[in-house]
Amino acid sequence: MKRQDPIARFFKHMFSNPWQVRRYFSAIALHEIQKAITASEKRHAGEIRFVVEAGLHPYEIICKKTPKKRAIELFGRLNIWDTEYNNGVLIYLLLADRDVEIVADRGIDQHIGHDGWEAICHEMEVLFRQGEFEAGVLHGIEKISAALEQHFPLTGANKNEVSDKPVIL
Repeated sequence: MKRQDPIARFFKHMFSNPWQVRRYFSAIALHEIQKAITASEKRHAGEIRFVVEAGLHPYEIICKKTPKKRAIELFGRLNIWDTEYNNGVLIYLLLADRDVEIVADRGIDQHIGHDGWEAICHEMEVLFRQGEFEAGVLHGIEKISAALEQHFPLTGANKNEVSDKPVIL
């Protein structure tokens, strides 16, 4: 996470609301992201979930919760860890902090590792800084899909274990 003034961070989050997500992701963009996840999961045996959150509760800011901690929390809460091959991947975007985190289950994480996920996050953040939020997420989905295709190729029937629908918090 980028270093921020704690007071400025508190106020950014305090005045963030889920409706503000629509400034960056229209209903059409969210639908395109869902379609990209669905299409991706037809090419491999992994699971991808996208969550975008406007801001954290003020108490969480006071407790210094990082985007990474929040992503790990949501990874568990949304049962992304509970896939047959331990290959679920969460893309988490915290708009108030302008931070994206990728959390992956141990099956795929052992192949990609921290540096691999950070590289994908960095590429997404470059697009976000250019105002290309939908393109940034779609790029991340494509990069994650390529990794899942390589390490968890589709072999037979593919059941959808995690919803493809983006989550807005």
